[in-house]
Amino acid sequence: MSEEPRTLKSVFQAAELKRIALEGTYEANSPTYREDLAQALELYQECVQIINKISLFSSNEGLEDISTSDLPYLLVNYRIAELLQKISTQSPLERKTALKSTREAYERFLHLLDNYSILSQSDSKLFTEYNDDPAAFSTISTSDPAARRNAKIANFKTEKELKTKLAYMQTSPRYLEDGGDEEAVRELYLTNIAFCTHLTFQGLESINREMEILAQAPIPLMPQATTVQDDERRRREAHTDGYSERLDRPLNSLLANSSGPLLSREGKPLRPFTLTSNRQELQRGVFRPGHNLPTMSIDEYLEEERRQGNIIEGGGEASGRQPEPDEDNIEKADVETMKAREWDEFKEANPRGSGNTLNRG
Repeated sequence: MSEEPRTLKSVFQAAELKRIALEGTYEANSPTYREDLAQALELYQECVQIINKISLFSSNEGLEDISTSDLPYLLVNYRIAELLQKISTQSPLERKTALKSTREAYERFLHLLDNYSILSQSDSKLFTEYNDDPAAFSTISTSDPAARRNAKIANFKTEKELKTKLAYMQTSPRYLEDGGDEEAVRELYLTNIAFCTHLTFQGLESINREMEILAQAPIPLMPQATTVQDDERRRREAHTDGYSERLDRPLNSLLANSSGPLLSREGKPLRPFTLTSNRQELQRGVFRPGHNLPTMSIDEYLEEERRQGNIIEGGGEASGRQPEPDEDNIEKADVETMKAREWDEFKEANPRGSGNTLNRG
């Protein structure tokens, strides 16, 4: 007996239960979390298939043509985008793919709301700006710091007001989905859609910022699904001019350029080189210590300093002692005698005080 097809309501409720369970889970890298996330995405995708199959929404209808019970199904694409952002990826390329799928889900959600004229005036203006340039979209278009600050504060206040309003509605008996006032329940659904719309524009801006960062990420040298030959071919295609910043270039490319010129005309090195004049000099310095070793002893150093006249000798008590005269050295005695006679003659020719011509007593 074949299994009966499930209704949109039952599939949507099962998807909502999975999503709510994931919101309280913090182990995003656990296998159980990834499995539950995949199941929730499958359930929402099934909701999309059922909606398209029964043609629940049409571009020829207005908001008043949608029944109150069908309003929550407008959020299916938003929930898909919300879950796609939580997918764990292993490389920048995988993350870019996930962000692209998230952007497409956000766009489907906004286009659906725009067809039913559900977007507010401010949201409709933001949607127009997004369609003009999706990659450069920002909720704050001005570059003035003060204006950007005021716009951020306004966005925060709007989000806080919508949260507070939703929290009040969800706890009030008047807005209960079962047994509540239909107009109140409809207002609850529309308020939730307005809150999700606000978060959608925030999410699109966040995607653009993250894509800018991912654009600066380096290309992985060895993707998991490629071989060594594929990786080498991809690097050659990235550097068609033959120049590479890598230090560990393949050995065959190093040997091929070993006999050519050292530098190109632009100053780029074409082959490895060593800044030394003697290869044996490098070999001798392999096992040397990191500090400089002494080249002479202390005695040799002092002798060299004394030879250069850098050491002052004498001074102290020894400098005031008169050497004993050598009576056997006649020449030295005559020199000392002549020196004493000259000093006596100088004192007789220049009596004491004779030079004081300005302050005589």
